This record gives sequence, structure tokens and C-alpha cells, in this order.
Amino acid sequence: MRITRARTDSWRRSVPVAFRCDLCQKKSVSGHNVSHANNKTKRVFSPNIQTVRAIVDGAHRRIRVCTRCLRSGLVKKAV
Repeated sequence: MRITRARTDSWRRSVPVAFRCDLCQKKSVSGHNVSHANNKTKRVFSPNIQTVRAIVDGAHRRIRVCTRCLRSGLVKKAV
């Protein structure tokens, strides 16, 4: 018998996920490449995620944030 961990919001935030912003939870979305002949193929739009050394709860940590959060000043960068 396989035991699985209950999925709650706090558990989901603690697990690192590729291409997801640690602050706003922005993630990849899917869509289509559309050619001139209107042929459609699947593609993925990934957010611009940067790894930044920032101050989190008074400690220096490396977090992954999108450039929108960096530009809007939501991140206090560690010097």
C-alpha cells in the first residue's frame, strides 16, 4: 500500500517547482506556434525567472523570482 502526503497549499509552496516565481507563483502556460499557413503546433510560454540572492525573513537566501517582481520592487536584494 502506497502512502501519499496530503496536498495542502503550504506543502505546495515548500516544494521547488521549475519555472515558477517564489513570490507571485507565475508559471508556464501552453499555447500554439501558428505558421503563415495557419498550422498549429504546441509550445510552452515560460516566465522570465531569475535566481536572486535576497533578504527573506532577515536572512540571505537564493530565491527564484520573475522579472516583473524584481522590477516592481517586491524583492529586497542582498548586497
